[in-house]
Amino acid sequence: MSETVRTQHRVRASELEGRGWLNTGGKSLDLESLRGKIVLLDFWTFCCINCLHVLDELRPLEEKYSDVLVTVGVHSPKFEHEADPVALASAVERYEIHHPVLDDPELATWKAYTARAWPTLVVIDPEGYIVAHLSGEGHAGGLAVLLEELVAEHEAKGTLHRGNGPYVAPEPTSGTLRFPGKATQLPNGNYLVVDSGHHRLVELRPDLETVERLIGSGTKGFLDGESEIAQFNEPQGVTLLPAELAEKLGYDAVVADTVNHRLRGVTLSSGYVQTLAGNGVQRLLDAGPARVTDTGAGTWSEHHDGGPADFAADAIDVGALGLGTEVSLSSPWDVVWSEKLQRVVIAMAGTHQIFAFDPLANEVSILAGSGLEGLLDGKAEEAWFAQSSGLAIDGEDNIWVADSETSSLRRLVVNDSGVTVETAVGKGLFDFGFRDGKADEARLQHPLGVTVLPDNSVAIADTYNGAVRRYDPATKSVSTLARGLAEPSDVVVVQVEGSDPLLVVVESNKHQLVLVPIPKEALQVDEGASQTHRPKSPVTPGTLELAVRFKAPTGQKLDDRWGDPTQLKISSTPPELLVSGGGTSVGLLRTLELSADVPEGILHITARAAACDGPETEDGEIPDHAACHLYQQDWGIPVILQADGESELVLDLRGMD
Repeated sequence: MSETVRTQHRVRASELEGRGWLNTGGKSLDLESLRGKIVLLDFWTFCCINCLHVLDELRPLEEKYSDVLVTVGVHSPKFEHEADPVALASAVERYEIHHPVLDDPELATWKAYTARAWPTLVVIDPEGYIVAHLSGEGHAGGLAVLLEELVAEHEAKGTLHRGNGPYVAPEPTSGTLRFPGKATQLPNGNYLVVDSGHHRLVELRPDLETVERLIGSGTKGFLDGESEIAQFNEPQGVTLLPAELAEKLGYDAVVADTVNHRLRGVTLSSGYVQTLAGNGVQRLLDAGPARVTDTGAGTWSEHHDGGPADFAADAIDVGALGLGTEVSLSSPWDVVWSEKLQRVVIAMAGTHQIFAFDPLANEVSILAGSGLEGLLDGKAEEAWFAQSSGLAIDGEDNIWVADSETSSLRRLVVNDSGVTVETAVGKGLFDFGFRDGKADEARLQHPLGVTVLPDNSVAIADTYNGAVRRYDPATKSVSTLARGLAEPSDVVVVQVEGSDPLLVVVESNKHQLVLVPIPKEALQVDEGASQTHRPKSPVTPGTLELAVRFKAPTGQKLDDRWGDPTQLKISSTPPELLVSGGGTSVGLLRTLELSADVPEGILHITARAAACDGPETEDGEIPDHAACHLYQQDWGIPVILQADGESELVLDLRGMD
């Protein structure tokens, strides 16, 4: 592993610069104070699902090497809201981060370490030299090998210092709810709330405060069974099934158990919890010629997993992946029942897709999304999503989607000819803001929840703007219903006896539910549009040589049994930026031609490589039954064209020279 990940040159690590520190008891850290420890810098931002995956991947390493390893989370924000120190402190608590975190709102340390993607990992040895630089998720196994080698090497040299690290636990938040996710109103008038931070469900009475009962033990984990012993892991979404169907199935509600990568069924009469779908192994990809099998091991094969449902042919299982608990899922964030599809629709945030679950057939399928991250409309199998996190069904059986990373509101139009994807509000991965008015000019900021109002307009939990917004399809305009909320994660239309319909807003960072009226006329607010302050890479017009570096870890071999096991897919925003060099082809080298007529834009790059475990056979071939792995990273790189810019762009899928 180490020869494929470790740098070939001894490069001194740059100092850690930022606004302040969290989880250190108020102390500031520097590399000198960490000398003698192996330091792992985790460049992350709390909106990013891949970053959240890495947090979970690193936990076993942090526990095993607690006396020699210091993980430092370098929080380099994408969205304006993420630069708020209060919001960052809440995120550190929400995700139970047990290592120091550097607040880097100006991206000073990000730039010093030439990070280009979230997440990025940098390993610094006990003498203060960079030994590895990795992008994306899925590196835990390789890091474990590298850590063993560094421990042995520096223990022999006398440069390794064992002992406690600088982490100091903050004071925990107490209360009935802790960072709640989604909610729904029950037939008895109570509310079933997904209490994400306590890893359980809470049934609240109509006053939104009195607890009727708890479902789940509150212990983070995975366990089916009676209400008192069942375990969840940061669940987020919930939906109720029609009563007739629920009676037939024996459970009433479906829960998106996000960090367990599973769907769970809950019987409301008893609180019994069972697993419906997901084998607990995170699904990495389901797009293009490369795919991940349902056991999480990658196979490199020139075929697709199937497209979305073919409704006209009454064969909605065309995109079927397999039986419920045999299929791998990836961070399901929300669920909603579709009467037209007769399926539970799933916002599969981890793979940027929309899945579906047929509870009668016990089958999981892909409904929409190629698996590529971004904003692209069109046919369901070709569309791009970015961490979809909220779902709702309108009166015409169309599916509304809060697509968080593109700060957009999307719609899946479902008809007899299939599914198509449209964008109602939003522009792309790096554009956001707070602007009302015409939909094509309006801006949101990382919305997580969505619901349909009585007039068939759409209310949006505009999470990072701390607001509830309204999109009116009739006028194609956006207005504001409420402001001053603390990261609202969901909105639900409810009927309260003696009043008009109201909105229940899940105010996640205040750990509560609040009622908001649905006014006849919305409050008009316009603070203008914003764009992420991620720095643009200066490049020259004309020829740009792109190289993505990858080396298989020790004990693995590139899977070249069916040809070149690497692939690049490249496009741009606007499309006119890329004169040539776009599209999908094998290999990790590409010559691009950039238009001199386009001053700036975004290069969308997806790199993939497939490798299989050894040991190799005597003839050097991969054994027939070897476990295989797919490595993938998506980059959205803002570029600005100027004469003195770079003519080469080098990215690391794995390793660094």
